[in-house]
Amino acid sequence: MTAGLKNRLAAGDVLLSDGAMGTLLQAEGLGPGDAPEAWNLSRPDVLEKIAAAYIDAGADLVHTNSFGASPLKLAAHGLDSRCAEINRAAAEAATRGVAGRGWVSGSLGSCGQLLAPYGAADPAEVFTGFGIQARALVAGGAEVLTVETMSDLAEAVLAVRAAREALPAGAVLATMTFEPTPRGWFTIMGNDVPTVVDGLTAAGADVVGSNCGQGSQGMLAVAREFAGVTELPLMIQANAGLPVLRNGAVHYPESPADLAAVLPGLLDAGVRIVGGCCGTTPAHIAALRAYLSVL
Repeated sequence: MTAGLKNRLAAGDVLLSDGAMGTLLQAEGLGPGDAPEAWNLSRPDVLEKIAAAYIDAGADLVHTNSFGASPLKLAAHGLDSRCAEINRAAAEAATRGVAGRGWVSGSLGSCGQLLAPYGAADPAEVFTGFGIQARALVAGGAEVLTVETMSDLAEAVLAVRAAREALPAGAVLATMTFEPTPRGWFTIMGNDVPTVVDGLTAAGADVVGSNCGQGSQGMLAVAREFAGVTELPLMIQANAGLPVLRNGAVHYPESPADLAAVLPGLLDAGVRIVGGCCGTTPAHIAALRAYLSVL
């Protein structure tokens, strides 16, 4: 891309991110309990196809298939020793699919364990793991890094710090997942929006916001809370509604038109990167692009 993502945001542009990864991998045959990240090595053609599909739908930014590719999470599948290889392959596949038509962002998700003192994960080990991930993603071609679907601010801060070290001048995006409570929006670890903003900003995030956990209307409320406490650009990636079981299968009820309908409110709240999370497809991203194209 000729202009850096941070420059585009500074100019006031609204950028379109991609949608779900897991939803499309499952459609390609990923089975229950399989490690999605293993496909970076065995089925990179599928990852290229997904990246290209989102770019063709109008996305400016496509994420790598590396959400669960931290050493601790890969260890559950016996793949921790291949962490760097898996992450680099994720970025390389996405880069081939994007083919210079957008940005590739390396995805970093939770390590899957609670940090001490609440759990057994050593923060220093978790930070080291995020560093391995982030450096490999950058080596594979990622121009942006996204810390996403985090519930524990302490872990998110470790990931943002590792991302910032691996990508000193590039854009680091950070989104967390919130639930409504009588006292406002909180992560399941008890972090409220102002605390999250302070922590992520201090750690070095250029963009903050939320993904997953909520459909479009819930995300609109979260976005408005963020807008009240920060001037950083906001990123919102909603699910296609809250999942329901239909004939024994998980179904996400929001159509592409449903997702696009909330876009005016998100933009009014100051959201500058918008996309989709669980249940969203290239059709959802195309609907968002259709709206943005007439602004």
